[in-house]
Amino acid sequence: MAGNAAGVPVVADLGAIVKWLDRRGRLVLVRSEVDPAHELAGIASRFEGGPCAVLFERVKGSRYPVFTGLYWSRELLGALFDRPERSLPQYVSQCIRDWQQRPVAPVMVDTGPVLQVTEPRVDLSKLPIPVHAEKDGGPYFDAGVVIARDPETGVRNASIQRFMVIGPDRLAVNIDAGRHLETYLEKAAARGESLPFTLNVGVGPGLHFCAATPAEAAPIDTDELGIASEFHGQPLQLVAGTVSPVEMVAHAMFALECEMIPGELHDEGPFAEVTGYYATVAPRPLVHVRRIHRRRQPIFQTILSGLSGVEVFNSVGLLGEANVLALLQKQVPGVTDVYFSHGGCGFYHAIVQIAQKRAGWAKQALMAAFAAFPPLKMVTVVDDDVDIRDPSEVEWAMATRLNPEHGILRIDKVFGHGLNPSFPDYFGSKVGFDATRPFPPTPAYDRAKVRAVPLDAFDIHVPDPAARSQ
Repeated sequence: MAGNAAGVPVVADLGAIVKWLDRRGRLVLVRSEVDPAHELAGIASRFEGGPCAVLFERVKGSRYPVFTGLYWSRELLGALFDRPERSLPQYVSQCIRDWQQRPVAPVMVDTGPVLQVTEPRVDLSKLPIPVHAEKDGGPYFDAGVVIARDPETGVRNASIQRFMVIGPDRLAVNIDAGRHLETYLEKAAARGESLPFTLNVGVGPGLHFCAATPAEAAPIDTDELGIASEFHGQPLQLVAGTVSPVEMVAHAMFALECEMIPGELHDEGPFAEVTGYYATVAPRPLVHVRRIHRRRQPIFQTILSGLSGVEVFNSVGLLGEANVLALLQKQVPGVTDVYFSHGGCGFYHAIVQIAQKRAGWAKQALMAAFAAFPPLKMVTVVDDDVDIRDPSEVEWAMATRLNPEHGILRIDKVFGHGLNPSFPDYFGSKVGFDATRPFPPTPAYDRAKVRAVPLDAFDIHVPDPAARSQ
């Protein structure tokens, strides 16, 4: 994997990634000035899901450009990591497995690009923080990586949370229930202490994947920053905080040193979340921003979360896929692949592919998938002759192989994901579908096929309808 001039891998440095994209013709450059309130997201959404990321060079009210789109194409991510798109879940799973077996700890360095400039005073209005959806409650950080330390053990945790700007030096944060950051804040409260953390904005996908790794794969007593080292191929570089004991990412574009005081709350929301709905307004932890560090020429990074949600599907969902695939292959013989569908918001519906070895294993895979990734609401298991990334194929399996009498598994009154409105207060029902053919298989369920015939041996004229209509 190539590196920048300082020997840091391209995937570890957002600036190098932007240059890499530009050299390969995969960067849309918006040179006109855009308003960060609604206009920026509206333009970006026109390119969402395409082969190129987007850089906004001039953003009203700020000196810094804004970048988005790194995660809205798995093909683009695959190219960045120099591997086929469909092998990404297996690659992510292997990196996490390697970290679990032989963790490579981050290293402390004396300084890094993020310390090139320390702002004389904290003023978040100077940053080009976008307002995405029409009813969002304000500008949001939604792609920064939080680094915090367990108040009791000192073990570090990385996570991605959403932060609404409510003042020049204050934020309100939504912390998902069950996340390690929530546990840290509870521990700090019990000790009568505040909880310091850093918010690192403009980082590469290795650190982003590290922060999105499910707790089932990275328990609370492990320093999951080492996962980023696996993706980088070398230790993640950190620099010491200047006003807190928590480290910052040396090659981030911006790093904010922050503090939460337990019990201090502020209304946060609405915010267009991955579900396509607005998250509700509620009192949530207040954040004090104590210091802002940045590069001399930083790029602000954002993710389009609640529009089509593709960037979240391809980042958080990819990590969920990797974790479910790794655990299922350990527990259920015959599991060959896992895909988190876009229609399922990237992490609410898993499609599991299985080469059946014996009766009952498909339903075993259903139960194991729910255990492997608690946010899931639906799991569909299909045979290995079904393309799990093609919705028509999955629907065909459900229409022709699912037996509703015994192929539907319902689980009531269970923990789920609070951003899903069908799980109020993180509590609701889940459903699994066994859309596999009966085992042992019979000819009645064999798929019809045609013989593959190469066309180069035949004289075939293919008309061009577009040319005929001109």
